[in-house]
Amino acid sequence: MKINVLYEDNHLLIVDKPVNIPVQEDSSEDKDLLTMLKEYIKEKYNKPGAVYLGLVHRLDRPVGGAVVFAKTSKAASRLSNEVRLHNFERQYHAVVENYLDQKKGTLTNHLFKDQKKNISKVVHKNHRGSKMAKLDYETVDEKNNFSLVKVKLHTGRSHQIRVQLSHFGHPLFGDQKYNKNAKVGQQIALYSTYLKIKHPTKNEYVEVHCKPPETFPWSDFNVFN
Repeated sequence: MKINVLYEDNHLLIVDKPVNIPVQEDSSEDKDLLTMLKEYIKEKYNKPGAVYLGLVHRLDRPVGGAVVFAKTSKAASRLSNEVRLHNFERQYHAVVENYLDQKKGTLTNHLFKDQKKNISKVVHKNHRGSKMAKLDYETVDEKNNFSLVKVKLHTGRSHQIRVQLSHFGHPLFGDQKYNKNAKVGQQIALYSTYLKIKHPTKNEYVEVHCKPPETFPWSDFNVFN
């Protein structure tokens, strides 16, 4: 599988992750993106032995789009610190059901993850083990009772966008976990379309953009053309 490289130098590798590929090895034992990219580096640079590639953040398996890897341990440490300090800017686009009454705003909830079921839910802030989740959303376009929304994350909780928008009354198209109307075989309409992160060795920022596939329901909107 050909992976679209969005940015690469001696320290960073940012790619457009294809949908339905795990970022790292999981229980399915399907080939994962981390392994693919190590093979890509080994072949491209003719590297002997094991290839180092550090995982900085994750995307859910069905979600595609921009994802960052570190090519050195120093870069991995510095990038992870940027994520911890919330200096890592991430933007997503999603197609959700219905038109939003409030076209833009901020959602703040407390989420609890059920590790056994791999599902998160909105709970009271005093719920044991819960974590605060915050995002900004804005309607970009509307068509056929679907809304294209842009989402900016302030926190990086498990399934955050999917859970918060579903709780808000606007579940994502094709989301098998959090949308009761989703049909088997539909692809979740959530894509990581923008990243901005401070370069680990230079006093500058790296920005990348990518766009969702030209398939339904994305194809109903002309924003990415």
